[in-house]
Amino acid sequence: MSKDNKRLKEPRVEKYRVTLADDNTHKQLGVMRFTRWTFFLTVISGVMLFLAGAFAIVAFTPLKTLLPGYPDAHTRSMTIQNALTVDSLQNVISRWEFYTENLKSVLAGGTRVGIDSVMKAYETVSGQEYSEAQLRENDSLLREKVVQAEQFAIRGSKRTLPLEGIHFFTPLQGVVSNAFVAGIHPYVDITAPANSVVMSVLEGTVVAEGWSDEYEYTVVIQHPGDLISVYRRNQKLLKKTGDRVTAGMPIALVAGSSSQTAGDHLHFELWYKGEAVDPAKYINF
Repeated sequence: MSKDNKRLKEPRVEKYRVTLADDNTHKQLGVMRFTRWTFFLTVISGVMLFLAGAFAIVAFTPLKTLLPGYPDAHTRSMTIQNALTVDSLQNVISRWEFYTENLKSVLAGGTRVGIDSVMKAYETVSGQEYSEAQLRENDSLLREKVVQAEQFAIRGSKRTLPLEGIHFFTPLQGVVSNAFVAGIHPYVDITAPANSVVMSVLEGTVVAEGWSDEYEYTVVIQHPGDLISVYRRNQKLLKKTGDRVTAGMPIALVAGSSSQTAGDHLHFELWYKGEAVDPAKYINF
């Protein structure tokens, strides 16, 4: 068989060429050669790169919140807030169940069960049901959930925290001239120039405000978690009873040297569950 016959039997590869030329001078500016297969591969690769780029933009940018059905920041915030509310309701239900059982026991002639006894029994049962490895695993899972919840920066959460875990806003930048002394001086005096702005340490509601010869203008704010802050020695109040305030919101102005006090200062009190506490332990003045 001759070489010409072999060439005729071999599959024929169709080649194409696209030329870019100047319409006036007919000067060739560029040439692109391809076959049918290379054309299809180029088109498919381009489509895949486009889809990958679109996915990356949507997945790693705020544009994903525009997709129908994707939860936005407000929806995620409400979800976590609802979970916290359910947890609080469960605690309330548990307390009512404990109260009901005690009431039944007393009415039947029995003795009242103390909360300490219940907690000790719970600790005993818990120690029997869970090994140390399981407790460590549960602790790790709980920490992971807390970290994930904090990423959304939820505001207005009503979960009760100890004083050490609360971030207080500084009411006034100054120097503590008179420190807290339990039973004798249950507050701190913060020296600052007259007309300095006094700010709320936490969010809350103004529950009292007014004037007295001894303390001049005073404003009292009730905060979540059985916390109350008191601001005295002011020459002007910026809020009235019933007003809602947020942490860092201006509420008053420090009185001037014309007042009856020794120097310009703010008289600041912090009360927790009905007892005066030292504000300097939790706030940097």
